Amino acid sequence: MRKYFLLFFTLLFSLLFVGCGYTMPTPQERVQNIKNLTQSSKLSMRVYATSLFEIMAYTSDLTSCSDKNVHIYIEGDGLAWISSQRVSDNPTPINPLALKLALQDAHPCVVYISRPCQYVGSAKCEQKYWTSHRYAPEVIGSYNEILNDIKSNYTTGSFSLFGYSGGGAIVALLSTQRNDVRQFVTIAGNLDTRYWSNLHHLKPLFGSLNPADFSDKLSKINQYHLIGGKDKIIDESVFISYKNNFKDSSKINHKIFKEFTHNCCWDEQWKTILENILKIKD
Repeated sequence: MRKYFLLFFTLLFSLLFVGCGYTMPTPQERVQNIKNLTQSSKLSMRVYATSLFEIMAYTSDLTSCSDKNVHIYIEGDGLAWISSQRVSDNPTPINPLALKLALQDAHPCVVYISRPCQYVGSAKCEQKYWTSHRYAPEVIGSYNEILNDIKSNYTTGSFSLFGYSGGGAIVALLSTQRNDVRQFVTIAGNLDTRYWSNLHHLKPLFGSLNPADFSDKLSKINQYHLIGGKDKIIDESVFISYKNNFKDSSKINHKIFKEFTHNCCWDEQWKTILENILKIKD
């Protein structure tokens, strides 16, 4: 157990680039950070009330997106732990990388969606939803409600899903439950949670679904996975383990960015990645 906590602690703070003397931003400061990032952008804040959670989002003006493909960006797991033995009381991310990617997307129909209990709280915000149950069926159900709401209110066409880190698991799982996903893209995505937990000697995510268990459904969906060559959190072996579950992997594409880590340098080069690597055409 102690080994589990110590390793998780090391992984967490590697992810956040925390150095000696670092002061953890308060939840209020983390909320202000996202306001600062979006202040001069085309995205406006809204909160989606699902049957279980209130989930914060930033969205472009979707009134002109009828029958169009919408780019959906889903955030990573955020600040799940604050010490080696203490779960965070508030998983709001310090570095909202998926938002930074969404802000660089020139597509007219863009929606960024945070994770349950990030930025806004609700009565259902139990700690399990950013630890063991972070990819639980009811969590995926909440995202389905949001996508259904978008489609109903704006008569949109299809969705292209982009998920960073743990958000990669979310977009993969969403894709197994919908028939309107054109493609999904993961950035440093956790695609095989069982393998990942074993790799780092962590507790299994016993309340969560694992994308690698749905290879039959996922084999029918176009997907592109972006992997950091220097990522110590979710390395290439996680993707390989995921892909090995597929009898037909013809729709799976991936690219390794040799100098990238888990959180560097995706946002710095996102425009180029979209244009020159993904070749996404809407």
